[in-house]
Amino acid sequence: MIKVEEFGAVAVVTYDRGERRNALSLKAMNELIRVADSFQDRFDISAVVLAGSPQAFSAGVDLKDPDRWAIDDKPLDERRHIASTGARMCKAWESVPQLTIAAIEGVNVGGGIALTLACDWRVMADNAFLYVPEVQIGIPLVWHTVPRLVNMVGASRAKQIMLLGEKMSSDVAKEWGLADWLVPQGQATEHAKVLAAKVAQSPSHVVKMSKQSVNAHANALNYVSTYMDVDQALVCGQSNEAREARNNFK
Repeated sequence: MIKVEEFGAVAVVTYDRGERRNALSLKAMNELIRVADSFQDRFDISAVVLAGSPQAFSAGVDLKDPDRWAIDDKPLDERRHIASTGARMCKAWESVPQLTIAAIEGVNVGGGIALTLACDWRVMADNAFLYVPEVQIGIPLVWHTVPRLVNMVGASRAKQIMLLGEKMSSDVAKEWGLADWLVPQGQATEHAKVLAAKVAQSPSHVVKMSKQSVNAHANALNYVSTYMDVDQALVCGQSNEAREARNNFK
């Protein structure tokens, strides 16, 4: 499901579930947390590329994963922990000390976008597209993603992305700041590796401190504004309206 390759001071993490357009199951998210945490004490790695499959970075949270959704019989404390998995995954990747670059091919939806926004840079194939359907399936955009999104596109565009549920082309993603580089189909990972190798030419401690300085300012109030979003997702996601919306969603 997850492969880690190393090229000198560059690591390439490939998440390819092999089914369901790379949707994020609970198992996959926990594995992505484990991989992100593994870089905390890797002093020989300066940059990390995170890629999906050639067809999809991710179709978002897996709506058919019983481990994530069939939790009504569990204690509230456990339900909250399960609901927080996506947020903990994004935080783990945001907290990777090395520079992180997401390589996006094909479709990237909802929770997949949340994960790429937790990375430092995004390289996107020119035929790829983004889609945020959370509101249409009865839940708000959570995983502490709203402030990250607002930081990149501004308040009005963030609300357009969240509330209209329209597919966004790579050109618009680049124009709005959700993609940093556009490349031909099939070349996102290779281009991200080139960027990572260029970053890795600098002393690793300077790379890490530079990232830390920028993130300390940019993300200073993120958690303050979204600390309850796990509970919002839990309340909304277990409503009858959300269940019906998920069943009807295509």
